[in-house]
Amino acid sequence: MIGWRFTDFDKDAFADDPFERLLQIFQELLVYTSGDVSEALSWLTELDKQYELTDENYGISDFIQDLIDKGYISESKAKGGLLNPTTKMEIALRRKALDDIFDQLQKSKRGNHITRNTGYGDEFTSEVRPFQFGDKLDNIAVSESLRNAQINHGIDEFRLTQNDLEVHETYFKSQTSSVLMLDISHSMILYGEDRITPAKKVAMALAELIKTRYPKDTLDIIVFGNDAWKIEIKDLPYLQVGPYHTNTVAGLELAMDILRRRKNPNKQIMMITDGKPTCLKKGKKYYKNAFGLDRKILNRTLGLATKCRKLGIPITTFMIATDPYLVNFVDQFTRANDGKAFYSSLRGLGEFIFMDYKDNKRKRKQ
Repeated sequence: MIGWRFTDFDKDAFADDPFERLLQIFQELLVYTSGDVSEALSWLTELDKQYELTDENYGISDFIQDLIDKGYISESKAKGGLLNPTTKMEIALRRKALDDIFDQLQKSKRGNHITRNTGYGDEFTSEVRPFQFGDKLDNIAVSESLRNAQINHGIDEFRLTQNDLEVHETYFKSQTSSVLMLDISHSMILYGEDRITPAKKVAMALAELIKTRYPKDTLDIIVFGNDAWKIEIKDLPYLQVGPYHTNTVAGLELAMDILRRRKNPNKQIMMITDGKPTCLKKGKKYYKNAFGLDRKILNRTLGLATKCRKLGIPITTFMIATDPYLVNFVDQFTRANDGKAFYSSLRGLGEFIFMDYKDNKRKRKQ
């Protein structure tokens, strides 16, 4: 008999795969080591010694060979066999971050954002209207159109004309251009607390969310320390903190410049930071003050927040700190922009970003 034979699905079988189990740990280590494969493998080996992650049937050497064979890492012959992550690994890291942080997501329709307005879109409302030139044929209300043809022309000489056609109204789906600002100042790893790794995971998850669920949107990612510069999505797992101060002004100026070139009317800035602005650049020199809120730096920062408000660019700030003077700064900054602010623990950072991004998509705050 030709056909398919179905068996019960064993949900625990996947978890028992030694490669997949080690891969999940290795991916975490790879983000932590900013893409250093050798260092991540060294950590994995130490963890194996302590927690017996492998056995006599499958060892770390087998895992490394599988990583190469499956296309997750590659050997650089030009650099003496140095191991490097591949594009496949970069995609896998983003998807893992999406699963870890936004695990409440469910698949939905194409990646556009529903608003309360009718217009060009894919999701039907309950309303129909007469067909107009330029309407999509996919939106034709078949039952209503056939009924009109029957009423207008009768059954014996049935015909369907343009005047009989009706189309479904659809929800207008907006597109949004977003800039995500990541603070890579030295304070992101101070006091024995790793703040940059969760921030990178959030950025990777957000990038994967937009690429898969909202493909018509744009997302630019910039990092800021003493200066600000744009990075590619593929560079996110390998991002490192530097010996930098926090030049929020440079980050905002670059974000505004990027959004100014976007023709999309819906624009927003999302900023992840753990501290107050402490740096400005004047010509080729830096003006720095890490002690308290410097009025000169503060006024420049608040001025840009106000400018963004006038341009219709809301800023959502995710502050990974709760110090009173930092809260005071964020309050001033948020009022100047008429934006939003969240004071988040590292554990809740991803959820806050997702919920706010989703809300902004469904309804633009005025």
